[in-house]
Amino acid sequence: MNSPRRSRAAGRTPRVVVVSPPFHSHAQPLSVLAGALARAGARVHFAGAPPFAAMAEEAGARFVPLTVTRNANTGVARRTRQGVREAARLEEFLDSTREGAVAALLTQARHRGEDLLADPEGVLADVRALHAALAPDWYVVDQLSYPVTLALHCLGLPFATFCPGHPTYVPHGPDALFGVPYAWPRAIRPPDGALAELRRAARANDAAFTERFAAVSRTHAPSADPPGRAFALASRHAVVFNYPRFPWLPEHASADAGLLYGGHCVPTTEAAPDEAWEAVVRRLRSAARHLVLIALGTFLSARDDVLELLVRGVLARVPDAAVVVAAGDRASALARLAGPKVHVADVVPQRWLLRRVDAMVHHGGNNSFTECVTSGTPALILPFSSDQFSIAHDAERARLATCLDPFQLRAEEAGSAVRGLLARPPEGMSRWMGELRRRGPDWTADRLLRAMEGAVSRA
Repeated sequence: MNSPRRSRAAGRTPRVVVVSPPFHSHAQPLSVLAGALARAGARVHFAGAPPFAAMAEEAGARFVPLTVTRNANTGVARRTRQGVREAARLEEFLDSTREGAVAALLTQARHRGEDLLADPEGVLADVRALHAALAPDWYVVDQLSYPVTLALHCLGLPFATFCPGHPTYVPHGPDALFGVPYAWPRAIRPPDGALAELRRAARANDAAFTERFAAVSRTHAPSADPPGRAFALASRHAVVFNYPRFPWLPEHASADAGLLYGGHCVPTTEAAPDEAWEAVVRRLRSAARHLVLIALGTFLSARDDVLELLVRGVLARVPDAAVVVAAGDRASALARLAGPKVHVADVVPQRWLLRRVDAMVHHGGNNSFTECVTSGTPALILPFSSDQFSIAHDAERARLATCLDPFQLRAEEAGSAVRGLLARPPEGMSRWMGELRRRGPDWTADRLLRAMEGAVSRA
């Protein structure tokens, strides 16, 4: 049975719940948006995994625990406590990233049901209980939290969709398939046969998710409108893209909602880390003219072979450079690389460091991409999986970064690419840095509140 919708009286403080999956790379931008909504006058709760409580409270939101999926990554993937099956899937994924782009994407396709839609009925019950306890006017839900989106649809509750990665995470047309990059960077061109296999797997996932959505809706909300195509189910009121509005991006022809290209979710100010990091930067700067950050994200930091190749390549081809490496649970394995010009850490204060380094090497994750643009940091992108290929394509086309194929990478090639970035920063940086700085979380929060105020008043 559908829960009654709540109307809010004119002038009353809007009550908003921001729902995050248990992934650090998603919780981080969502917490920034939650903070912006709070600054704009909303009463905000942040619902997610308990390890994110401090992050939420620092942003100015009240925290409430909510389990969205058993799969998790709360900072360093391999250190996150999770079930045996979830840990096994993580290792299988990491192994697949050694085989090539399509192999990694096919592995993600095989895992998609367990990773993203393991218990939709349980999440529906939890969201119903959460709504009864907090009675918010509306929700912000991460696009990849499919069981939460389905629950809100079944309960008839107003929500806005937050797309944490590339805008094509929300399929833009009937032929667009979730899990298939809409475009590829020049360095990575999978053969036609491999792409056809990937499309078949993505189409099968599309059908399976859509049928699962329909079954849950028929059972638990028989009077609700059918949810339709699962991966395309998003807010009818507002969809927030944490991404620049590049002119070549495909139009979302079937979207009824207002589309808000917020550009980024980088805070306007970044708290300084402890004094030890100040000392690290001073030490490395005293040993070298340039400083390079190498970070492949909270999952791919496990690829210590690639991290070591990058360190050796940069030191060999850029003799006047020093390096900071984010190595996750492989920090001890790479400790032998540490020296006057190399600092190895498990985690790094990335946004703070980007204001102090001269270039970054990253995997094409959306946070790293937008953080580099807002800070004006040249980047070498090595895409491995997910939407990273689409992001690398856009960064390359916008002349914001250089892209290489991580599956065929040589140390000297990587080092030469970094040397080129240091010698001649990307041509598009000044334009797109200005575009992103004109938007951001406060811009997004203001427009989101306006869009949802109208949606709730009509409910």
